[in-house]
Amino acid sequence: MESPINRSRRQVIAGAVAALTAMSTAPLSRAADAPAAGGASTDQPFKLCLNTSTISGQNLGIAAEVDLAAKVGYHAIEPWTRELDDFRKKHGSLTDLRKRIDDAGLKVADAIGFAQWIVDDDSARAKGLEQAKHDMGMVAEIGGAHIAAPAAGENERSDLSLAKVAERYHDLLELGQKMGITPVLELWGHSRILSKLGQVAYVATEAKHENACLLLDIYHLYKGGNDFDSLSLLSGKRMPVLHTNDYPDKPERAKINDSFRVYPGDGIAPLSKIFKILQTISFDGYLSVELFNRSYWKQNPEKVAQAAIDKTRAAIKAAMSA
Repeated sequence: MESPINRSRRQVIAGAVAALTAMSTAPLSRAADAPAAGGASTDQPFKLCLNTSTISGQNLGIAAEVDLAAKVGYHAIEPWTRELDDFRKKHGSLTDLRKRIDDAGLKVADAIGFAQWIVDDDSARAKGLEQAKHDMGMVAEIGGAHIAAPAAGENERSDLSLAKVAERYHDLLELGQKMGITPVLELWGHSRILSKLGQVAYVATEAKHENACLLLDIYHLYKGGNDFDSLSLLSGKRMPVLHTNDYPDKPERAKINDSFRVYPGDGIAPLSKIFKILQTISFDGYLSVELFNRSYWKQNPEKVAQAAIDKTRAAIKAAMSA
């Protein structure tokens, strides 16, 4: 029998993506929250989130980032687990941070971590699952329900069986279910194993778990050479977060990296097409603005956060009126 790793890309997309669409659209372990007051309308149908990488170069710390996200008008925040670790080391617990988030009227859309749940080495994978448990515990402490699950540790391999990856994602989902946190399988455009929609769709379906879901990213979809039209094959109910950004026409795809990400609308990404497809597939997660632009990191963080949300809203409005 032909192994999944040797299937053609077309077979994977035709079969696995279609299967993902057919998965139950029941809520995940914790349903996405309704938009904040004034957050959804005809021309602004999506909830907006600030991924803290967008202003990480200014080194504000997670508490100040929470305050800034609320002040600017985001519905949620997406922190990195290293920030949570740092806060807990300084303050002893995450109780005050959770209260700060709640008092600000924000939700925790997701958290970014790099536990090595996917690796072949049994000992390293066991340590990766312990790290995942640690990270999930912190996310639960601040009231979150999701954590990113990228191919950390096996990003350069192209020979790892997708069937094995699916089994390991199942194990991670089982751990998450016990913790009250859903690991979200992340597509990385520079990965040699999880850079294609067909690949992550295969892993999510073959994980055979009710909480399997996807974390996609506009830049990473481009970097991985994906066709944005293929998003229409997915279920928006299985996408709790979508990393939102844009990219320029230069450098070319093979040479572009995260640092070239720009504000939504300032690049060449087909945002109108993407946002319309998201509506069509009933996406009800968060659009989380995730940038790593070094020039933005040198600017006033409030100015950057404001520009990010304003430009995202403008791009959504343009898509809805087209």
